[in-house]
Amino acid sequence: METKLTSTHNKPTVLIVDDDLSVIASISMLLKQNGFATVSAQEPTSAIEQLETNHVDIVIQDMNFSRNTSGEEGMALLQDIKSRYPSLPVVLMTAWGSIELAVEGIKYGANDFITKPWNNQALVSSLQTALALNVTPSKQPLSRQALDELYDFSNIVGEDPVMLDVLATVGRVATTQAPVLILGESGTGKELIADAIHRNSKRANQTFNKVNLGGLSTTLFESEMFGHVRGAFTDAKHDRVGQFETAHKGSLFLDEMGDLDSSSQVKLLRVLQDQSFQPVGSSQTKKADVRVISATNKDLYEMVKNGEFREDLLYRINLITIQLPPLRQRRGDILPLAKQHLDKVVENYQLEPFQITRSAERYLEAQPWPGNVRQLTQTIERAVLMSENTLLDVKDFESCQAISGKSAHDKSSESSVEALGDLPANMTLEQMEKVMIENALASYPNNLSKVADTLGISRAALYRRLDKHGIVT
Repeated sequence: METKLTSTHNKPTVLIVDDDLSVIASISMLLKQNGFATVSAQEPTSAIEQLETNHVDIVIQDMNFSRNTSGEEGMALLQDIKSRYPSLPVVLMTAWGSIELAVEGIKYGANDFITKPWNNQALVSSLQTALALNVTPSKQPLSRQALDELYDFSNIVGEDPVMLDVLATVGRVATTQAPVLILGESGTGKELIADAIHRNSKRANQTFNKVNLGGLSTTLFESEMFGHVRGAFTDAKHDRVGQFETAHKGSLFLDEMGDLDSSSQVKLLRVLQDQSFQPVGSSQTKKADVRVISATNKDLYEMVKNGEFREDLLYRINLITIQLPPLRQRRGDILPLAKQHLDKVVENYQLEPFQITRSAERYLEAQPWPGNVRQLTQTIERAVLMSENTLLDVKDFESCQAISGKSAHDKSSESSVEALGDLPANMTLEQMEKVMIENALASYPNNLSKVADTLGISRAALYRRLDKHGIVT
């Protein structure tokens, strides 16, 4: 039974379902102070009656009732609500020790979960986000011009219909407080999408911190994310402010989420759950209002199956998932991207204007690009640096050895090392280092350990050089 549930007044109506009257009173007061209207029920039967007699926009329900502490009654209520009103958003409440129950509820259609004792700001934000995301998007595809009139996507090249769908989603979720998980192969531009989400959000004027989780051990993770006090460990000679504290009221981009070790996953889940943390060596609890945007090129769902990634953390970070297409699936963007980067290279090196022949354009459009946008841009740069004239033809790109008929995964170490050589003599050491790193990344786009081995440096050293050169993975 599907009923259109639209509030008859300007305030969205929340149905609060909990067997504790004091909880209902407390949440009701909080929500009314934040622009909601409320109705309530103390047990599942009366909750369904409220839905049948009132215009309800969203439900927040406890999972445990006085007669049953296993959560079965709460799960049955959730399933009943979703069967009757599939489009009605539901946010669950549960104790910290019952998060697995809430995760199971997410699988049955709940939008989010809040742990008791709850954080007032997190609860209100969860409801606001669920309502915002419940608005049905237009089925009419938006043009790039229409998207640019609505959002700021000035740092993103995208004309292909596949990419326009992605940008429409980015614009829609940016204005919410929803945690976003960006998935995609290495080199697809996940950081650019994260930047676009922040820039189009209500936090746009606040701090946007970026952290690469791949090279952080458990100890480094705590210090980097939560900070530490002087004397907390041997080398802690000064107090350090962590990423969550400096990003307060802003956004935090956590790249390479799939590389986070199990101990750090627990610590991250805690701070995402109640928006509080303690610096290493301190007993002081601090609060952090931070929107988290995560990214990875790994299959987190497969990692959950293998016991390598916490399921509760996965559902905490991916209220919205954005899947970035590889470059081979958005071929309409290959030439715009190539020409954009060609102009950047010419400007950076203060060269005469370059052009690409039509045959070379067709050649570029036909390549598989296993290294995605990163491989394309480093190919353009290297072709410019190695070309003897300002008209780039097929031979200029073929000679770069950055594009191959073989997959990057099939290249041998020998051919990879060969691709690192043959650099122009007029390049500085800094430029040579950057090109070598980009070439290695193109050869092994999904294997940073192999990239580090190829370059003869440690993985940690690779991360430092990626940061130094502004190379996005």
